[in-house]
Amino acid sequence: MQEHKNQPLTDFIEYPQDEMLARANEFLQTSQRRHSIRSFSNRPVPKEIIETCIKAAGTAPSGANHQPWHFVAINSSDVKKQIRDAAEKLERSFYEGRAGDEWLDALKPLGTDANKPYLEHAPWLIAVFSQKKGGVSTDDKNTNYYVHESVGLATGFLIQALHRAGLATLTHTPKPMSFLTDICDRDKDNERPYMLLITGYPDEHATVPMHALDKKTIDEIASFI
Repeated sequence: MQEHKNQPLTDFIEYPQDEMLARANEFLQTSQRRHSIRSFSNRPVPKEIIETCIKAAGTAPSGANHQPWHFVAINSSDVKKQIRDAAEKLERSFYEGRAGDEWLDALKPLGTDANKPYLEHAPWLIAVFSQKKGGVSTDDKNTNYYVHESVGLATGFLIQALHRAGLATLTHTPKPMSFLTDICDRDKDNERPYMLLITGYPDEHATVPMHALDKKTIDEIASFI
């Protein structure tokens, strides 16, 4: 490796192999209990919980450690209504034909439609933005690298952090998402909406589509060579 500033790795914890497997299985079982739902309770969730989960997302690896992401955590009823109105307008055109028959057929087993009441009902929406330029310091204006991959990793960290904290989640990606830039007052020249994450407690009548429980086997998703 090239010369660079570094420090010894002191916080890595090694476990006996039987404990490693037990911890891996525990995480698998925890992950299997995470479901995308579309019926949220309006029970409040403390800001501190959301903030801590976003901090966990901020530990994700990124290209050149530039951390090319910004999270806007939305609790305001007025802002959530603006987002719902804008999203449902796009969704209506999507379901009325813009998506195409093949895409709409793929969505039928999930029971989705243009109505998105959870965008107002859930206590928190988290808008994830990617950044074209930046760096380790927020004042930097360097080119960011592997932006899509980096923000995807951070979003995955965030979903798992929220799940492990005891909250339900749903990913929402209306196209185009430029309305989020305006509503969240973000930099149009540098930032691009990446995803909208809905989070909170599940409604007492929340359900999970059977179709969403059909996961590929290990042989279908992995090869060992």
